[in-house]
Formats: sequence, C-alpha cells, structure tokens
Amino acid sequence: MILLFKIGFLDVSIVNMIDIALVSFLLYQVYKLLKGSVAIKIFLGFLSIYLVYLLVRALQMELLSSILGQFMGVGVLAAIIIFAPEIRKFLLLIGRSSLLSRDNIWKDLLFFWRKKENASFNINPIIEASKTLAGSNTGALMVISKSTELKFYAESGDILDAELSKRLLISIFNKYSPLHDGAVIIHNGKIKAARCILPVTEREVPAQFGLRHRAGIGMSEATDAIILIISEETGQISMAKNGKVLHNMSFQEVREMLNDYLNNLDVDSQFEDLEEYEMMKKRKMAMTSKS
Repeated sequence: MILLFKIGFLDVSIVNMIDIALVSFLLYQVYKLLKGSVAIKIFLGFLSIYLVYLLVRALQMELLSSILGQFMGVGVLAAIIIFAPEIRKFLLLIGRSSLLSRDNIWKDLLFFWRKKENASFNINPIIEASKTLAGSNTGALMVISKSTELKFYAESGDILDAELSKRLLISIFNKYSPLHDGAVIIHNGKIKAARCILPVTEREVPAQFGLRHRAGIGMSEATDAIILIISEETGQISMAKNGKVLHNMSFQEVREMLNDYLNNLDVDSQFEDLEEYEMMKKRKMAMTSKS
C-alpha cells in the first residue's frame, strides 16, 4: 500500500483516496437519482441519523449509541422497503447502460470486426403524423427506441408489429380508437405495440405537464428511448430523454432530434432538467410582466 501523506496519527494512501472518490461519486449519483422526489428528504433523514450515530459512538456515549445502533440495524431493512422504487430505478439505470443489456450482444461479440450499423429509419411518418395530430389537438405518446424492442413495456399493450406509417399512427391516436389510450412503441421502422402502459415519474413536474407528460418522462428515466409527447390541450410537442425534457418544439427540431438520436449522436445535452425548465419559465414570465 503506497502511503501519500499523514494527518496526525492517520495514514492516507492511494487506496484511501480512491475509496473516498468512489463513495463521493456514488453519493452524487444517488442524489441525482432522488433529486426532485420526496425520497430525497427521507434519504437525508437517514443520513443525518447515521452521522449522529457515528458521532455518539466516537464520543463513547454508550446508551445513545446502543439505541441508535439498534435503529440503524432495523433501518437498513426499512430503507430497502421505503426506497424500493428508487432501488429498482437504479438497477434499471445500470442494466440499460450495461453491455449485457443489448439484444445483439452475441452478434457483436462474434462479428465484432463488422462495421456497426446505425438504427436509423425513415421518420417521415412520425413527423407527418405529428403535424396532423398536433393540428387537431389530438394527444399522442410515442416511444422511439434504437437499442431494444422494449418487450416488457410492449407486452403491457397490444402487439402490432406493423410497418410504420402516417395513417396508422393517426388511426391509433384517434380519440374514438380503442388503442388511443396509452403509448405506441416504435423500433427499427415498425410499430411494435400500441396502448402500452408506461411508468409514471415520481418527481415533481411543472403544473402544465399532465399525466401523458409524466408517463413520457418516467419512461425516459427507465429506458434509453426518446419519447415524443403531443399535448391534447395545446397541441404543443415535447420530447423526453433521460428524465429531461424539451418543450414546445417545432417539427424541424423534432426531425433533427430524432435523426441525431437514431444516428447515435449525443443528444442528452440538448435536453433541460425539470428544475432548470421551471426556473427558465419563471424568468420568462418575470421579463414579460416587466415589459
């Protein structure tokens, strides 16, 4: 073990510094995962009690230390129950970014010398259908995936496995259609399923976002797909990716975003955090009121 420096009686090595860095990174990722939800307050409460427990144990306050020790022992099980949705989301986050999560991993390993193909396909039906749906204030929720077919979510609805077309999308989201209530999953130029149930985000979202937006944001948190949302009230188009949103987009912006996403370009930086979106909205309202 290589010693870096000493602080009094404490020896600090490279392994200690790596350990501290990894713990800091883990805590930061946990904070990002819980940020904006009620769970962050519970997590900070557990963390505060644990720090107090370490303090009283260091001060050799035996009675209080034993009481808090018993609480911490039970608290681990309680935390697993309380944070079950967040733990599931964390495991999904790890799983979707893992090499083993890819459907064609064995093909990639066996034919690694082949040039990797992109997941691009003709997105004109999506754009043209969006124009018609937005023009008639017809709500819609489309999940566009480039890596997997999202079979778990597809099986929650009706499997179609149909060729992507403008007329089919408009027919599905027609308010008199039995398939309109839910999401459409699109992968590799095909509509895999309709009337799919998506996970709803538990984070606080702007008041103007309804259940359709909450489901789109929740799906973007659980998968690496990009979600297109058309508001039934305003006809405005939003997109969600990794729990972030872009609101009131033009059709040209939607086209460029989908093309970049399907061609494996980095689009995450173009999306806004919900907190940042809310702050920008308040600034615009303040500037409008002043003018």
